[in-house]
Amino acid sequence: MTSIASPRVGFVGLGKMGTPMCRRLKAAGFEVAAYARNDAGAAKAEALGVPAIRSLAELAEARDVIVSAILNDAALLDIVGGANGLGAHMRAGSVLIETSTVSPDASAAAGAALAAAEVSYLRSPVSGSTATAEAGALTVLVSGPQAAYEAMIPVYAAFSKKQYRVGEAEQARFLKLALNAMVGATAAIVGEALTLARAGGVDLAAALEVINNSAVASPLIGYKTAMMTAGNYAPAFEVAGMMKDFDLALGVGRSAHLPLPLIAQVRQQYEAAYAAGAGDEDFFVLVRQAARLAGFK
Repeated sequence: MTSIASPRVGFVGLGKMGTPMCRRLKAAGFEVAAYARNDAGAAKAEALGVPAIRSLAELAEARDVIVSAILNDAALLDIVGGANGLGAHMRAGSVLIETSTVSPDASAAAGAALAAAEVSYLRSPVSGSTATAEAGALTVLVSGPQAAYEAMIPVYAAFSKKQYRVGEAEQARFLKLALNAMVGATAAIVGEALTLARAGGVDLAAALEVINNSAVASPLIGYKTAMMTAGNYAPAFEVAGMMKDFDLALGVGRSAHLPLPLIAQVRQQYEAAYAAGAGDEDFFVLVRQAARLAGFK
């Protein structure tokens, strides 16, 4: 594990979440460079004011800490594995902070490759929206070596408000899937509840105001209220992304023989939204879907 007080940071994954996280790391004073697979990635790095490095091997060899925010299991295994991956080129004692939502199985496979290279692996999925990431106020769930976690707290503090270490191995992956199942299910139940209220003549905005000042109020419903009131489901997190996360949870359920009937049912509601052409809209589009099924606009 690195003992450098101000580590040189490499960033992999300049997507919707990764870009503001990388920006926050640079603003916190870390020496940051970003992996750029192509010209578009290099342009994103340039816009952030950080060097673009075209080779994962070069990035790994030049940095004490790598932070990754990638799309899925395949992307994680791609950046870690193989002759040109992080596992083959990160130095012994360096740290990988992996912030994506991926399956425990893929994460464990990445962990095995990194352990062989004596790299400290911190599974660190983040909870929050793109707006939360921009504000540096994400919540991070961490599992991995205690000493590495403690050494990396200044790095986490650059892009998150709260950090919770929950174990040594894949616990953070399981907990993130549990959280996302609850987040996704919230959209479904809110959609049906609002439809029920509207059937009785309650104004949508009035119903949401009461919900937000009741026992069922939540930060999630609060920051989705404007979206629901306006009926504008421009994505903070897309239906397609939520489908992926539900599939990961159901995959864990199949492997461990866990009955997850509610998660399976809500997954089908997202399938219906996707089939109706809403795959690229925000997952709270289930509110609109419930209303339309009942004959409301």
